[in-house]
Order: sequence, then C-alpha cells, then structure tokens
Amino acid sequence: MSVKSDTPFVPLNIAVLTVSDTRAYADDTSGQLLVSRLLEAGHTLGARNLLKDDLYKIRAQVAHWIAEDEIQVVLITGGTGFTGRDSTPEAVSCLLDKQVDGFGELFRAISILDIGTSTVQSRALAGLANGTLVCCLPGSTGACRTAWEGILAEQLDARHRPCNFVAHLKPVKACESRG
Repeated sequence: MSVKSDTPFVPLNIAVLTVSDTRAYADDTSGQLLVSRLLEAGHTLGARNLLKDDLYKIRAQVAHWIAEDEIQVVLITGGTGFTGRDSTPEAVSCLLDKQVDGFGELFRAISILDIGTSTVQSRALAGLANGTLVCCLPGSTGACRTAWEGILAEQLDARHRPCNFVAHLKPVKACESRG
C-alpha cells in the first residue's frame, strides 16, 4: 500500500448487514469478521443488522442506511450467489448512483487464488449512492477476509494513494458507535 504520510487517517462510520436464511448473530462469523476488521482499522461500527434473504427487506435496510447522514459505508455479506434465494445484487443495484465495476472484477481476480474457477459464481459488487459506498460480498468468512485484506482496507483509508473512496463519501461530523 502506498501511504501519503502527511494525510491523516479518517475514521469512517460503517454499517454491516448479514444476509442469511440460516445464521443468527451468535454464528455470524462473516459479519463478525467485518466488524472486527473495521474496528481494528480504526473505523466506527455505525449499525449492524442480520436479515433473511428477502429482496425487499434488504433493499429497505440499505436504502435507510444510504439516507442516513451518519452512515458512510455499507458492507453486506451474503446473498450474492446463484441459488433461488440469493437476491442481494438485485436488491442493491437499483439504489446505486454509480457502480464501481472494478470492485467485482478485482474481488474475483484475487479470490481465484483461494477458490479457483468457483470465483465466477461470485456476484460481488459495489457502488456509490448518496455519498455512501455500498459493497456486496459473498457470505463466506473467507470471502469477507479476502475482500477486506485485498480491497477494503486500502480503499477505506484516506492515506492510501493514488486514490481511495474516502474523498467520495459524505462527511460526518463525529462518528459514534451505535453498533
């Protein structure tokens, strides 16, 4: 990572949504990994929720967070596969003002090292909506780790050069955990 030393770290207010028909908070290892990583990086957990894979409930939750002044990033884990119930990309894509095409492409490129050609079945995506970065990740803990370490840690850090997403996010006066 290229870091600009005279640029200060900017803690972001991040919401985490787990989409799963089978998990509860007690066994939500993917959501918990994202929460742990964002806190370790110095960011703030702005909100957290766990929903069944229901297109309209997912869309409503994400739309609510996009509309909130305090939430700058939404990380969603789950619902990006090809089963009949997987609907996260369909729930989220219509909310985006701009899609970050390279996010899914890069995620699949780096995950091929771990899961081989199975990476083609990932429908990971990201985009910007109302100054909020929304990232849809697969539901596996390994995929969330790959996305955090390979993309998110740098792109959510204002010091990362040559560019990152922090400058594109809505400003928040003070980040306070409401986790």
